[in-house]
Amino acid sequence: MPLVKNGKISDDTLAHIADDGPIPADGAILISAARFLEDPEALSRRTSATGVIWPNNRDVDDLVPYLDRLAVVALVFPTFRDGRAYSQARLLKERYHYRGELRATGQVLRDQFLFMLRAGFDAFEVKKKSDAEAFAITVKRYSVFYQPTGDGRMTALHRRMMRHHSEGASQ
Repeated sequence: MPLVKNGKISDDTLAHIADDGPIPADGAILISAARFLEDPEALSRRTSATGVIWPNNRDVDDLVPYLDRLAVVALVFPTFRDGRAYSQARLLKERYHYRGELRATGQVLRDQFLFMLRAGFDAFEVKKKSDAEAFAITVKRYSVFYQPTGDGRMTALHRRMMRHHSEGASQ
């Protein structure tokens, strides 16, 4: 499954560990929420990167105590009509200031890429290579937005205000 990260097609460096599979002592891993919550303290103390797949029907508040120790939080879109992961992403980025990789997984569709990016996602597991290529193009296409969101980009209004302020200061 192709991974798009920071606007580029990338290799996934995380080993996806099944719930009944052994957890390696070293190496980056991605595990389910159920597996993580069995012993979150031990898993979040690993020296290698640890990521968790967080379903959209689980409260992100359960994850908050461990956010500073998680390299990746993968939020799940079980169907394209279910947008709860958008809300989870905004909460993680805006309220809880999560700075690790926020990954969209599941039904990640081409026409929703830009909305996912604006909600704060910075990595996307897509089904087809053609979707990954389309996403890389989409990221470059839009650079200015009117609405503030979790991706940290400056809005068009703030850009204008800064330009106006700097022009006024130079006169």
